[in-house]
Amino acid sequence: MARSTIAAMDSSTTTLDLGVAGMTCASCVARVERALKKVPGVSDATVNLATESARVTFAPSEQMEAQIRRAVRNAGYEPRAVADGPQEDLSPWAGFAPVGIGLLLSLPLVLPMFGELVGLHWMLPAWLQFVLATPVQFILGARFYRAGWHALKAGTGNMDLLVAIGTSAGWGLSAWLWLVQGHEHLYFEASAVVVTLVLLGKWLEARAKRQTTTAIRALQALRPETAHVLVKGGKQADLPLAEVMNGDQLVVRPGERVPADGIVEQGETQVDEAMLTGEPLPVPKAEGARVTGGSINGEGRFVMRATAVGSESVLAHIIRLVEDAQAGKAPIQRLVDQVSAVFVPVVLLLAAVTLAGWLFAGAGVEQALIHAVAVLVIACPCALGLATPAAIMAGTGVAARHGILIKDAQALELAHRVDTVAFDKTGTLTVGQPRLVAFIAAPGADEAQQLAAAAALQSGSEHPLARAVVGAARERGLALAAPDQVRAVTGRGTEGEVAGRALLIGSLRWIEELGLPLQAWEAEIRRLQAEGATLSALVEREGPALALRALMAFADEPKAGAAQALAHLRERGLRLVMISGDNQAAAQAMAGRLGLREDEVQAEVLPGEKAARVAALRAGGHVVAMVGDGVNDAPALAAADVGIAMGTGTDVAMHAAGVTLMRGDVGLVAGALDISHRTVRKIRQNLFWAFAYNVAGIPLAAFGFLSPVVAGAAMALSSVSVLTNALLLKKWRSDGDSLRSTASLREIGQAAGG
Repeated sequence: MARSTIAAMDSSTTTLDLGVAGMTCASCVARVERALKKVPGVSDATVNLATESARVTFAPSEQMEAQIRRAVRNAGYEPRAVADGPQEDLSPWAGFAPVGIGLLLSLPLVLPMFGELVGLHWMLPAWLQFVLATPVQFILGARFYRAGWHALKAGTGNMDLLVAIGTSAGWGLSAWLWLVQGHEHLYFEASAVVVTLVLLGKWLEARAKRQTTTAIRALQALRPETAHVLVKGGKQADLPLAEVMNGDQLVVRPGERVPADGIVEQGETQVDEAMLTGEPLPVPKAEGARVTGGSINGEGRFVMRATAVGSESVLAHIIRLVEDAQAGKAPIQRLVDQVSAVFVPVVLLLAAVTLAGWLFAGAGVEQALIHAVAVLVIACPCALGLATPAAIMAGTGVAARHGILIKDAQALELAHRVDTVAFDKTGTLTVGQPRLVAFIAAPGADEAQQLAAAAALQSGSEHPLARAVVGAARERGLALAAPDQVRAVTGRGTEGEVAGRALLIGSLRWIEELGLPLQAWEAEIRRLQAEGATLSALVEREGPALALRALMAFADEPKAGAAQALAHLRERGLRLVMISGDNQAAAQAMAGRLGLREDEVQAEVLPGEKAARVAALRAGGHVVAMVGDGVNDAPALAAADVGIAMGTGTDVAMHAAGVTLMRGDVGLVAGALDISHRTVRKIRQNLFWAFAYNVAGIPLAAFGFLSPVVAGAAMALSSVSVLTNALLLKKWRSDGDSLRSTASLREIGQAAGG
């Protein structure tokens, strides 16, 4: 169902997404924005020619939406609802009928021109030229008159006004020469062909623009229409997806799309999440695993419980991010807006100067008028208005298909200038799940028995180190007794009883505070700490005395492919920095495993200091990207020039960042920077050709080297070439994909002994 989209920004502002029909060029965009910003209460308005939409930020008040719609209409354009889903006709020939009629009526007018090229001199009767050209001029070309009239009433100009004035001049001159002077050599073909070519150019633009929005349509198509809901008695009811609620049990059959975000409660399967994360391999799912709406179930049937549906789902969040980025305006677009604001008046002045110049030079009225018409036609700034938004839409769309969500156009434009990348360590460069890497029992103590006791004491805790101990015990198949009188000591550890033994597990600092000397373990402690391990001790109380039973070492593991990804970034000439709260020894040990140098590590950084460290890097004249995943990374992400959040991290981090990597794959950092570089390059190419086309074309038309027909064809070609150039971004492939494939092959080779 089509609708206007309204979203609350905060308590004082609201945004409205509104479709705007009838825009044709950069001047139209500037006019709509000016009209919207004049509405009392509107704080900002951004208009996108490629999506034919406006995003308005305003202070909530009664009838504000109606006032905004009225402002759009008074500016000469049609306010309309934003399509909520793929409503438009996506067939290749949609909207071609007016173009086809124009071609059929214009072709007989043009054929005599081709005949003259082979020595055939014949001309259609003047009355027949009039009959063929007039419907093209005033019926098919009515849109130009309507839009041009609205522009005049608003005291501005646009492409439609230029076309309307230019073709009317050609048609009027021909009618005057025929009816008043009785000439047979007329210019009806020029006006008819220009109108037809402009219509053809607009149709080709619309067709190309549909391709730039394929990412949004593909994401929207991931939503299944129905869900199999378990109701009372264990029966299934097929309900529309809009009626599914959080907490519902859903059955997902083999090959179906997962209808909502949730948790697997029964069954096992593999799920293809490629469209959401870019991950090419199916992901195994068992009981307790999270599944994401829109992903494709493999060969197993499973039952899930819905935890997020509708606008709360990951898929809806992704669609909003991509829509926001495509609706946004890059900073470079401001230059285009400034130029377009004065472009049409200047062109009208140049056309008048051309007319006067040719008359002054002694040319006839018809010749002078034809050259002035050519100036008006070739100067239409269609390509100028499409240059930036088309590239942004194509770039953000292809990035989304590879698991890179770019939240705003400013981040997309700025990322290509990044020369320093700062990384959080835990959860970003590392797995973020500590593993028990060493368990050293005291002399004379049974290692398996002590590990089982430690795991039993920790079995009820959710602390990451406790889970690591329990996991290690279960890997060895050890039976765990039920603990008793377990008590957590905040900031220190845990104590309780296991099989009649009074045990405690905690940090070495706590053990020393309890008065247990550790001199006998000093060599082992230093060795493990030098390797970057976090240490804990298992201690048993025997009356008033304490006895150390085991020393435990925990360490995080680097993410698969992280070292290769960092090396690839360094090869691109980027400066790398790892910011960690760990002690210097632990941070340096992990840096060594990741291939980072000693001078690329900043250790013992408190969470509140990360933003200051990023600000210090920027103060040195560097353009900094910060990559993180946790709540404590959010200030640093916001402080960086470009914040890049891991999609596997917290929502707070993702809201603070301009870019989100859905897989949490470090290799995608290079991909995000690369797609920014390529998109900005496309924007610059498009703007260069759009400006160059007008700068070169206007003098050629003014000096009589271009006829109105050739000018119309060139104008249409310029818009189509800009869109085609932007669509080349759809062939982009992330470097992170190549790195991950290389890492996978390497892992396979190692597993095979190669």
